[in-house]
Amino acid sequence: MPDLPFDPPNQKPRQDTAPGQPAAPRSIVVTSDRNADTTTAEAADKSSTRYTHRDILAMYPSLRLDHLRYLEKCGVLKPVHGHAPKEKERYFGFTDLTALRQIAGELQQGTAFRAVVRNWQASLTGQLAFDFRLDAQPARILELKPRSPQQLGTAEPGTQGTIPLGTPGTLGTIGTGVFGPISAAEQYFLMGSLLDDGTPERTEEAVKAYRRALDEDPDLVAALINLANIRYSRDELAEAQALYERAIALDPSYFEAHFNLGNIHHDHAQYPAAEASYREALSLNPEYADAHFYLAVTLEKMGRSADGRAHWKAYERLAPQGEWVELAREFSD
Repeated sequence: MPDLPFDPPNQKPRQDTAPGQPAAPRSIVVTSDRNADTTTAEAADKSSTRYTHRDILAMYPSLRLDHLRYLEKCGVLKPVHGHAPKEKERYFGFTDLTALRQIAGELQQGTAFRAVVRNWQASLTGQLAFDFRLDAQPARILELKPRSPQQLGTAEPGTQGTIPLGTPGTLGTIGTGVFGPISAAEQYFLMGSLLDDGTPERTEEAVKAYRRALDEDPDLVAALINLANIRYSRDELAEAQALYERAIALDPSYFEAHFNLGNIHHDHAQYPAAEASYREALSLNPEYADAHFYLAVTLEKMGRSADGRAHWKAYERLAPQGEWVELAREFSD
């Protein structure tokens, strides 16, 4: 294997301390052997050193950013977040660096990335079961489905019709179009979907709106799914799973619920259940690129690379500018 570095070429990587604070004293075991003391100090320094994505890419040119992100998804790398409250940067430790050095060496020798990943997954079988987290973006519902003819026949006068966002009869234009007024539950749902933009302040308001919607109509499936998405984003997986399963029991025609439930099964390393959920989502929406991608990932984890190839290709076709398109090309070859 080529002699690859353990240290970045220029900048010193960030130390494991809060911004503006003095570096924490290193813990050094004192021994009677001066050389041993020096070695221990060096080990302590390496163990507390953290590397950014930019550091890693500068050290190992054979790696790409999407390679790093995929290795995170597979549990090979376990980066940690910075100390600052709103800091989004994640940092790699010395253990990650050891793995990356070996992976970069294999890539530099001409080994395909997909082969490197599969070898690592085979060597780590049994160790990834509780470490794998997709961090997938849940499929969110932005509009309500048209009501069925039966619902239209039994609905209160003036409340029948489909109510997608931006059409007459929705927020700000209620009662002005052919659809007439909408129910209180639907109004609260639409309010929540407008607020649900991922920012902490507005997301909390969105939660309140979805809950008000469900107070008015406990069977409003769209509100159940979007509320479950927020639970999922907060790592409240059991609560999110219960909401997705209730939504599917009420109306199994929402592909979003099946896809999002598949992500939870995948996070729990329940790969056959994840596969079933992703396939159900694709049966309802065959053009949903993310479902193809995460089904392909699932099949790779199950050692069924041949079965996953069609879904890598589908993702590449449906999302030619997608964040994973380069990986899809590599895995579909």
